Amino acid sequence: MSKVSPTISIVTPSYNQAKFIEDTIQSVLGQGYPNLEYVVIDGGSTDGSVDIIRRYAERLKYWTSEPDGGQYDAINRGFAQTTGEIMAWLNSDDKYTPWAFSIVGEIFASFPEVEWISTVQPIGWNVRGQAINVDFSGGFSQPSFYKGGNFPSEGSYGRKWIQQESTFWRRSLWERAGARVESSLQLAADFELWARFYQHANLYGVLAPLGGFRAHGDQKSVFHASQYMKEADEALRRYGGRPCTGLEALVRGVTWKISRHYALATIPRWLRVIGNRTGLTFPTKVLAWTGQEWEIITGFVV
Repeated sequence: MSKVSPTISIVTPSYNQAKFIEDTIQSVLGQGYPNLEYVVIDGGSTDGSVDIIRRYAERLKYWTSEPDGGQYDAINRGFAQTTGEIMAWLNSDDKYTPWAFSIVGEIFASFPEVEWISTVQPIGWNVRGQAINVDFSGGFSQPSFYKGGNFPSEGSYGRKWIQQESTFWRRSLWERAGARVESSLQLAADFELWARFYQHANLYGVLAPLGGFRAHGDQKSVFHASQYMKEADEALRRYGGRPCTGLEALVRGVTWKISRHYALATIPRWLRVIGNRTGLTFPTKVLAWTGQEWEIITGFVV
C-alpha cells in the first residue's frame, strides 16, 4: 500500500540576497514534491530581490516584503503562515539537493516514531552553488549533544554541528518545544532550537545529502563567529549541557578520527559496552537505504 506524502512547509527569510535567492527558490520549487507549502518572508530588500520573488509568486503559498525584526522574526512569521506536518527553513543563500524532499517525505511517512532528522553527510556549496565537499558526521546522540558533541567550535572535536539546511521536523515536535525560533538571538537560534528539540525527542541521522551551506564570505555567522559561539554556549548550558573542555575535546577527537569509518558498521558488543561505559561513545540511530527501502540502523558517535 502506497504511503501518503506528508505536506512539507518551508520558510525562506531574505534580505538583499538577489545574487542567490533565485537559486534558493528553484532548489525548493524544483523538487517535484506533490505536497509543498513554500513561504518567503523578505525584509524590505532594495537590491532586486523582490522582482525575483514576484516571478515565483503564483507557486508560493505566501510571500511579503516589508521591514521585520530580523532573520528569526521573519522565520517565525513565515511558519505562522504554514500548516504542513513537516517543517524546515532554508536561508536565501543556501539550497537543497534535488532529491531532498522525496527522501524526507518517505522517511516521515514510513517511521512515525521519527520526530526530527538531519543528514549525516552535510554538503558545502561554493559561491557558484557547486558542491565542493561532503562530510560525514556519523550520527547524533542526545548525551553527546549536551556534552558538546555538536558545539560549533574546536570543542566539537572535528565533527560538524547539526546542519540547519538539512534538518526537518514534525509540527507536533515544534509545538511541544514552544513553536518558535528564539528571535532574541542574533545568530545561534538554530542551535538553541536543537537544544529545545532534544528535550523532547532524539534526532535521527539520514545517510544521504539533503542540503548545504553556501560559503561566499558575507555570512553573518562567518563575520561574527565568536558571537555565534557565545549564544550557542549559553543555550547549551540553559538546557543542562556544556561545551567540551580542552582535554575532553582532545580525547574525543582522537577517538573519532580512529573510529569514524566504523561508526555505522557492526562492531563487537563488548567494544560497544566499553565505549558506552567509559563515556567515549554514544549509540545513534541513522536512516539508511538498504537497496529496497529505508531502514533504521544503529551506530555510534563520540
